[in-house]
Order: sequence, then structure tokens, then C-alpha cells
Amino acid sequence: MSDTAAEALPPAARPITRAVLELDEYAAGLGWDQPARLFALVDTAALLKNEPGIARQLGLEPGPEGQLTPIEQDELPSGQALDQFLGTVAWPDAVAGCALVVERLMLPPTAEAKLPTGLSEKELTAWVARHPDRQEVRMTVAVLRDGTRETALRLREKDSAREVLTGPALVPGLAEALLTTFEE
Repeated sequence: MSDTAAEALPPAARPITRAVLELDEYAAGLGWDQPARLFALVDTAALLKNEPGIARQLGLEPGPEGQLTPIEQDELPSGQALDQFLGTVAWPDAVAGCALVVERLMLPPTAEAKLPTGLSEKELTAWVARHPDRQEVRMTVAVLRDGTRETALRLREKDSAREVLTGPALVPGLAEALLTTFEE
């Protein structure tokens, strides 16, 4: 991320918040209509100490305590539901957390109250896609092994780093699904 892009971001006090905002900016640089991306979150100091070759390749330098380095994983398999895929993920002990960047359509609460009942998943997806109040959103959700979580939401119609919403409880279901990847 460039210095000017970093300066445009709001200050992030927690390492997980900094990591989520870094990943949001990375995804923004790739543009919209991208596949979901999964990242391991590794303690930067531990990576520098235990894997100096990889740290050099990534251009890492010592930083604030608890700093997290995102490492992109292989592309997610196409045609497999995200929850099914996440059920197959297991992380080694060196991974402090993980993050997922995914794009979805979202409806405001007023529209969600009018959802038709009895629709199949495919029919529901089509209904949402046709709804006039739908919003395209990019969600960057990160969790740590200890249950800490953070989310960044970027609306396509407000595609600016200054308009990104952050908070630990913005997409609780996805955070819970990511936490299951650390269960033994």
C-alpha cells in the first residue's frame, strides 16, 4: 500500500483493524467483481524471527507489537459453497488468524422485512439481485484464534477508503464461520 493511501485511512488502533483495512485497500486496488480471497494472518515479529527468507520476500520490517501480516492463500475452489469450503480449512499453529474478502449483494433492513418466504437459495439470490434497493458490498472479515474479530465494509456506490465502515460485529455470521477454521 502506498504512503498516500495509508495516510487516507482512518487511524486504526488494533493490529487486526490495521490488517483488515490493509486487505480492504488491496482488494480495492484489484477492482470489483473479484472472487473471494482467503488470507492467513501471521504475527509479523514471529515471521521475521522464524522465517527470515519469507519475510525478506514480503519486504517486511519490524513494526508495532502485535502487527499482523496477511498472506494470501490459494484461490478458493469455484462451484463450492463458501460455508462448505470453510469447513475444510485448518490452520497450522503459526497462523494467528485469518481473513476473507468477499463481495455480496445486501439489502437494507426495510427490504429484508419484505423477503418472500419459501424461496430456494437460487430463487432468493435472483430476488435480491432484482431488488431496486440492493447494494453491492465488499466485506473483509478477520478473526484471531482468541475470538477477536474485525470487519471492513465497502459499498460499491461509495468506493472510497474514507467511506469504509469498520467494526467487530458488522458480519457476525461470517466471522463465526471463520472462527470454526481454528476449531480442533
